[in-house]
Amino acid sequence: MTLDPFAEHIRLWSLAVDGPPLTTPSSHLLPVRYEGQLAMLKIARIAEERRGHEAMMWWRGRGTADVHAHDGDALLLVRATGPLLLDDMARSGDDDRATRILCDIARRLHAVPDPAPPGLCPLRRTFAMLPPAARAHGGVLTRCSALSCALLDAPRGRVVLHGDLHHANALDFGPAGWCAIDPKGLIGERGFEYATLFLNPDLADPSRPVAVARFGHRLGIVAEMADLPVRRLLMWVAAFAGLSVAWALGDGQDPSVALEIAREAVSTLDA
Repeated sequence: MTLDPFAEHIRLWSLAVDGPPLTTPSSHLLPVRYEGQLAMLKIARIAEERRGHEAMMWWRGRGTADVHAHDGDALLLVRATGPLLLDDMARSGDDDRATRILCDIARRLHAVPDPAPPGLCPLRRTFAMLPPAARAHGGVLTRCSALSCALLDAPRGRVVLHGDLHHANALDFGPAGWCAIDPKGLIGERGFEYATLFLNPDLADPSRPVAVARFGHRLGIVAEMADLPVRRLLMWVAAFAGLSVAWALGDGQDPSVALEIAREAVSTLDA
């Protein structure tokens, strides 16, 4: 990959290239140095990522990585340099700590008192794929879809949501602590925020599963730290797991991790 996608902002912000570029489906990424500091230049490729940039600017280091500069599709972030990874932590016997770190980040994100920025995606739009998937495939998706409708029809408050807060999207920033990256820029009930962690880090690497075995432990930790009723939390986990199944089926991917968590959440709800 060339440096062409970054050239304009390398000049604009007088950046020094500090590593090879990387392209993902949503972004171009380049390690750089900015005024002598380690940074990451991120160029959005899709609308969802641009919305996430706006959310990062709104949080501006209050639970997220700090932002040096923003211009159109480009975001210049502080680069994480800490040695720890949450997915390694979860898989090496310290899943409780990883779960608490994610809950603490969510608390910091939701505590920001500023008026919500414009253009955020409401949860009802986020869940749009689940009802048709439930009609097409039935099974546990039918229950997950019904739960999502019940939650969306009677929301309990509304906050700016990261929307994808899991082990790979929370990084160790050394003295600055653990901070979130790559928000989706959603808005809705805060209980949604915690559902993603219940499927991870297995979604990224199902060959080393921990999510189902740790489900009950995580449920207790999250309910306590987030001050959420267990039943309401389980409803969000089931709804989001069902949505993840719908996304996987729509993309032709294996839905087994999300399907297993959906069944676990529904079974626990009905116990």
